[in-house]
Amino acid sequence: MIKQQWLIPVALATCMTTGQALAKTELHLQRFFGACEAEYGENTNVDAAEGECGIMTSLINKFAAENPDIDVKVTTVEWPGYDQLTAQMASRTPPDLVTMHNSVIADYQSRRLILPINDLLQQGNIDTADFTSTALNGVVRDGEVFGLPMDTWTMLYHVNTNLMAQAGLMKADGTPMLPGSSAEMLQMARQFKDKTGKPYLIQILSNETAAYTRMFYTYLFQQEENFFADPNKISLQTDAARTIVNHFKTIYDEGLTTKNMDYPATVSAFSGGEGGILMNGNWLLGAYTAESKKTDSQLYNAYQAYPYPQLFANDDLFVDGHSWVMPNKKRNKKELAATAAFFKFMAENDYQWSRTGHLPSMKAVLDNPDFKALPHRSSLMSVTTRGKGLPGGVKRQFAVQDIIGEELASAITGVKSVDAALKDAEDRVNDLLGNL
Repeated sequence: MIKQQWLIPVALATCMTTGQALAKTELHLQRFFGACEAEYGENTNVDAAEGECGIMTSLINKFAAENPDIDVKVTTVEWPGYDQLTAQMASRTPPDLVTMHNSVIADYQSRRLILPINDLLQQGNIDTADFTSTALNGVVRDGEVFGLPMDTWTMLYHVNTNLMAQAGLMKADGTPMLPGSSAEMLQMARQFKDKTGKPYLIQILSNETAAYTRMFYTYLFQQEENFFADPNKISLQTDAARTIVNHFKTIYDEGLTTKNMDYPATVSAFSGGEGGILMNGNWLLGAYTAESKKTDSQLYNAYQAYPYPQLFANDDLFVDGHSWVMPNKKRNKKELAATAAFFKFMAENDYQWSRTGHLPSMKAVLDNPDFKALPHRSSLMSVTTRGKGLPGGVKRQFAVQDIIGEELASAITGVKSVDAALKDAEDRVNDLLGNL
């Protein structure tokens, strides 16, 4: 429901007329996912598009072509674009719709900077029951829907099956053996290094901390830790947290992982066969699937992908997602109708977006034969029901992620003791959240 008392006065554009013809209704979209105008700027054949940028650009082009009464204006921002969005909101010139991570929604919703979209979903004939449970949970705050969910994403084990076979870690059915406990993971990692001379894991350990935090969240969830029982306060000085950090510190200390690699280096290292398992997101599925079809590649016929393995009692996985959200500004009926039409179009084309490697937000796509035929999707579909984000009321999740990741890295690499790092992480996060 669009609550009028939330509306920030913003001047409506004057409707221009030429004779009896009204000007088109403008719809200003702002998105990340990169710029690729040279290749896809005029493309409306979404089936022919590849990658996040190509598919998103082509989808928007197709919507514009099918809705000639709507003048679609697109601004592409450098990822993630929130500084720019915040500045636009401060100057009362926000776009009509903007891409946003579900984990960021609370920052804007809590300050009434974005609007609930329940009425527009109804206007676009979109039933919230048609969303996957994980996608819907990602956009609901205080009982209302604050974004059209586009997808669910999580971190994966990207597996080199040639190296796993060399290590004796493949099953008879051609799938890799994955650990079912932290002890089994260490045993497999040691066996892998002994047989191949290479590290079991390829991890991002330089110039980025998010990967450590996402892994940490998953394995706290799997130990049923309610570490954000109060969304304004985190609890990290626990046995469950120590178990995770000590486990990955052992992997680091024994050389069972790559070291000193940033994001691009790890992506390249996996392609080059420098380790068994890359811990990275589902957005790399397409690139590595293509690599696995090249006869001169280290991944030729040797690539599979799986969610992070269940090491503890619970099978939860940390997830996030992308959504289209509606900044708080005044709109007329035609502008609202154009927004509802865009929501309907994007929901109906959720399969196309799922080709990027992100998991669909619409339940129907999971049953779509075309989706099921996409590589590796059968092993990943459970993420849409197992996936879990932080409680919706937790604010500044990107900043929290960075703080925790920095402290985890300091413990795992030996700069700090595990206890000191967890205490510092807890103190820094609670100081941040206590002073918003």
